Amino acid sequence: MGFIKEFKEFSTRGNVMQLAVGIIIGSAFGKIVSSLVADIVMPPIGYIVGGIKFTDLKLWLKDAVVDSTGKVTKEAITLNIGNFIQAVFDFLLIAVVIFLMVKIINSLNRKKPEEPAAPKGPSEEVLLLSEIRDLLKKQ
Repeated sequence: MGFIKEFKEFSTRGNVMQLAVGIIIGSAFGKIVSSLVADIVMPPIGYIVGGIKFTDLKLWLKDAVVDSTGKVTKEAITLNIGNFIQAVFDFLLIAVVIFLMVKIINSLNRKKPEEPAAPKGPSEEVLLLSEIRDLLKKQ
């Protein structure tokens, strides 16, 4: 029974719940950014470079093997460089957006420098020592 109780305490802690929420939101955010890159950013770049669709860029290592009937018996072996380029753009865009979000949040959380408080009177110890000194001077 101790294991179950310990696991329940662990799983309901604030940090674990915040991490779970962060992962879920991050996953949804990743899909949005992937769509932004694939559907909005990459088409104009492809147009600028001559109508190339980056996800179609492949480096052919070995052609497909076709039999006499025209049926493919072995698929072609390719390096899908276009998918890699797409993933790099996704990563860069996500990194920039997260950097900007953190920068904005940090600027909101910065505290204004506190003005120095007005000096208070001497502490109780200093007052007591001053009284003792004054009494000793009188004797």
